[in-house]
Amino acid sequence: MTFKLTLIRGLPGSGKSTLAKALAMDGVNTIHLEADMYFVNSQGEYHFDPSQLPNAHQWCQQQTEQGLRSKQNVVVSNTFVRRWEIVPYWRLAKQYRAQFEIIECQGDYGNIHGVDASVITTMKKRWQTWQNDRQ
Repeated sequence: MTFKLTLIRGLPGSGKSTLAKALAMDGVNTIHLEADMYFVNSQGEYHFDPSQLPNAHQWCQQQTEQGLRSKQNVVVSNTFVRRWEIVPYWRLAKQYRAQFEIIECQGDYGNIHGVDASVITTMKKRWQTWQNDRQ
């Protein structure tokens, strides 16, 4: 049985979450994850705490590993600005023998979390490409 880990990367407001939700709705054993889910409380309200960001990313990686261990397709949407942010997921895909793909979103739909334009500009300047030859 073939299963896949798909990373969707892009700047805030580029359409990552929308695309990830659409891919996860294919009805074929697929889960959608993103670090932002860590900040949603039991009432469904989003409360971002920058001091918890490392924990949010660790949680996302752990959930990804659980999904891959269960041979589920996993779609992870995060900014993934730097290569080092992708590497742990690439390693998980290799470890669990999952297909690995990266999709980049480049739209500009306005971000729902109120990320300041100056922060987005900084992220653009720090953007690194991913070399597919790692596979």
